[in-house]
Amino acid sequence: MHILVRVPFPEPIEHGVNDLAKSPLSTTPQSAAPVRVFILDDHEVVRRGVRDLLEAQDGIEVVGEASDAREALARVPASRPQVAVLDVRLGDDPRGDHAGIEVCRELRALMPELACLMLTSFDDDEALFDAIMAGAAGYVLKQINGADLIAAVRTVASGTSMLDPRTTARVMARLRGPQQTPAEESEASELDQLTTRERQILDLIGEGLTNREIAERLFLAEKTVKNRISSILAKLGVGRRIHAAMLVGRIKDRQGQTPVRRI
Repeated sequence: MHILVRVPFPEPIEHGVNDLAKSPLSTTPQSAAPVRVFILDDHEVVRRGVRDLLEAQDGIEVVGEASDAREALARVPASRPQVAVLDVRLGDDPRGDHAGIEVCRELRALMPELACLMLTSFDDDEALFDAIMAGAAGYVLKQINGADLIAAVRTVASGTSMLDPRTTARVMARLRGPQQTPAEESEASELDQLTTRERQILDLIGEGLTNREIAERLFLAEKTVKNRISSILAKLGVGRRIHAAMLVGRIKDRQGQTPVRRI
């Protein structure tokens, strides 16, 4: 079964699942430690299928799995994986349609070295944008074939991002919407109600930093940052930090600035 990959791989992959034994992707020097992987998916069949596929490969070890966000947030720190394969949508999770991405954000705050590979059934630009802002290292569709999924795990484990810059730039442009509208003209004035510290935090949200990274950058307690972000969202009248980041990105674009996006 062949499946479309959401973003291109650094190198073309021309073999199928049955050729893995002959592929360099399936061989790892005996001296190298295996890539430790954790799997989060609310569908048992999918979760077991991914686990069986990965465990059949030399140099990959599945160290844990979870069916919901609560389990993942409890088990991942204890299992210390290098890669977390995370389903974007987790049933009726209270975190919303992109619950897996929220898990990615929280795990990255706890484990900045963790590479999160987002797995989804839906080709969704907003989810891709959310994944970028959460610090995900890759984003692929569940229709991906087995060889490409293995390659994706190895790619993000090596520290290489699978998020193609051209794709992310297109998504950013699309989510910013059309050119300036009357509503956008009032956005700059909305920022005026923020304190200097809140503006600093908002700028760092726009760069894609987690709460922990913002706290370290500004020498604040992580709880203080969380409280300040809640205040920022309330003042701007938005419900999620991604919408606040999009707002400041639009304003900076109109002012001729190029906001830095960290992947």
